[in-house]
Amino acid sequence: MFVVDTNILVYAINQDSPHSDACFARLQEWSHQVSAWFLTWGICYEFLRVVTHARVLSSPWRVAQGWGFLEELLHSPGLSILGPTERHAEVLAQVLKEVPTIGGNRMYDAQTAVLMREHGVRRIYTRDTNFHRFPFLEPVDPIVGKV
Repeated sequence: MFVVDTNILVYAINQDSPHSDACFARLQEWSHQVSAWFLTWGICYEFLRVVTHARVLSSPWRVAQGWGFLEELLHSPGLSILGPTERHAEVLAQVLKEVPTIGGNRMYDAQTAVLMREHGVRRIYTRDTNFHRFPFLEPVDPIVGKV
């Protein structure tokens, strides 16, 4: 069980990135597996924000193109979306107590971390080193394969 972070999705579709081929190959592999892997709606929205932004990609996508990519992924046999449970506020309070320096733009990462903790998922495939701030997560960079 693992979560795939926004940046892996973006690298997979961004042909200008030197990591595109590796991330696309991993995403293809995951999209065919039947064992559990996850996204969050926050990751999906952030993906759409990034791939449609002219200052981020040299050739930004139209929102319909971005949604089509996500929609295809959502048909993957092992993929599910993590959502808040009735324990969300309690888990959020725990995480904010354990990682009191989190704030600002890192709250997007915190949202993912909280959802992962709620659902008992520890591993996240990401190139974002900020996930190392959460001691209960196991961030893995799929390019270098290191935790």
